[in-house]
Amino acid sequence: MSTPGNGSVLERVRGLVREVAKFGAVGGLGVLVNLGVFNLIRHTTDLQVVRASVIATVVAIATNYLGFRYFAYRDRAKSGRTRELTLFAAFSAVGLVIENGVLYTATYGFGWDGPVATNVFKFIGIGTATVFRFWSYRTWVFKALPPAAEVEPIPGPAPLPRPDRRPEPQPEPEPAPAAS
Repeated sequence: MSTPGNGSVLERVRGLVREVAKFGAVGGLGVLVNLGVFNLIRHTTDLQVVRASVIATVVAIATNYLGFRYFAYRDRAKSGRTRELTLFAAFSAVGLVIENGVLYTATYGFGWDGPVATNVFKFIGIGTATVFRFWSYRTWVFKALPPAAEVEPIPGPAPLPRPDRRPEPQPEPEPAPAAS
């Protein structure tokens, strides 16, 4: 995945594209779950629009966590699950408020509460919240692992010290001839 500060610009862009694709795959499934549960609740119960939407969003959040943890961000740090879940829940709650705030405004602020209008504004809310969720999840929840430290090769054994070279023996001077 994209890790700031390492690799060329092209490598980082490719990593970001892969990350967005995986996030989109999980998010796409979440959108289907969200809209499916929302419409199921709307057509089978008398719950108000925003309440049905909140329930659907919570179900989609649970589905998305599994997809993000075990697919999109499976290569990210796995330590501190409690921290991860807490941050995921907190940022998902902010996303829930963004998503359902759009629907609330359309429904109760403008009176657009027909079946098509509620689905359109639910979808717009999901899209708006997705931008926030992508940024927050990748920045705070599923942090990139630090780049692998470059390991210097272990040097081989130190060369043994070479003994000082002894000077080569000099030929002994020839004895002087004996005087007779």
